[in-house]
Amino acid sequence: METAQPLTANEAGIRHLEFSAMGTACSIKFRLEDNCDAWQFGADVLGWIGGFEAKFSRYRQDSELSKINAAAGERWVRIDDETSHMLDLAESLHRRTKGILDPTLLPLQLVWDWRKVRERLPENGEVAEALALTGWSKLERRPGAVRLPMRGMGLDFGGFGKEYAVDYVARMAAERGITDALVDFGRDIFAMGGNGKQPFWHVGIEDGAKPGNCWGGLAVSDRAVSASGDYARFFTHDGKRYGHILDPRTGWPVTNGMRAVTVVAGSCLEAGAYSTAVFVLGAEEGLELANFARDVEVCAQTDCGIQGTRKFGQWLIKAA
Repeated sequence: METAQPLTANEAGIRHLEFSAMGTACSIKFRLEDNCDAWQFGADVLGWIGGFEAKFSRYRQDSELSKINAAAGERWVRIDDETSHMLDLAESLHRRTKGILDPTLLPLQLVWDWRKVRERLPENGEVAEALALTGWSKLERRPGAVRLPMRGMGLDFGGFGKEYAVDYVARMAAERGITDALVDFGRDIFAMGGNGKQPFWHVGIEDGAKPGNCWGGLAVSDRAVSASGDYARFFTHDGKRYGHILDPRTGWPVTNGMRAVTVVAGSCLEAGAYSTAVFVLGAEEGLELANFARDVEVCAQTDCGIQGTRKFGQWLIKAA
């Protein structure tokens, strides 16, 4: 983990901590007057994230997740309460997103390895074989243990782990009496209080049709914001565009005309889950799903335009 120390407070009293973790750029802006308290908060955050990543990253062979994956098709693996809690969250999010958020998609992710597919698309048979190894319902659990019953199955918490970390760090800040903070892990965000100048934080809404530009912005306080889109990670093969977001129902990248989804919710865990679900399901079915979710507002950008849930507009401000 590459780290930077909390900077001296700016004119608004906001400090800034930047580091790299979980495969992305992370940033925390927060107001805390005492220098020692600020440094301690930064150290505690980095310590917790380092431990979380070491335990649940599928890229680390010694992680708990890698141990579960290595035992696929062979044996049960004993797990602690924290791992059990993560699996409980995964099950809840899987159910609430109509099965779109599925941590068992690792076999498909390996087939769609971006280091390879740019040169050669996977064969239909390869995708079908990987798809047969996915499905949350296949996971077996009993108190204190979990098992992946088929060799080749695998778990990846990448679909909600970063969002879980955002919420956890926001709680860490609140427990230390911090009322103004912006936790931003790769554009998965939780905003607390305000930025020192306004009683809110300004979060841009990236234009999926013009990457690097924002078509508008949000004024959010005590809310999470998450965005999904294929505008940053995609490639073209034989004239066809392929994004990085996979549809667990087909095993292939999403090709439904979606460009970007932005969600405002009470937690980053929810915001991230619904941004992915709406993107995969498409605007019509996705927005219908979001309308049944409590405290979740969605804006979907497609090839044809922008539409959203009824109350999303309450967070909008003029173009960034």
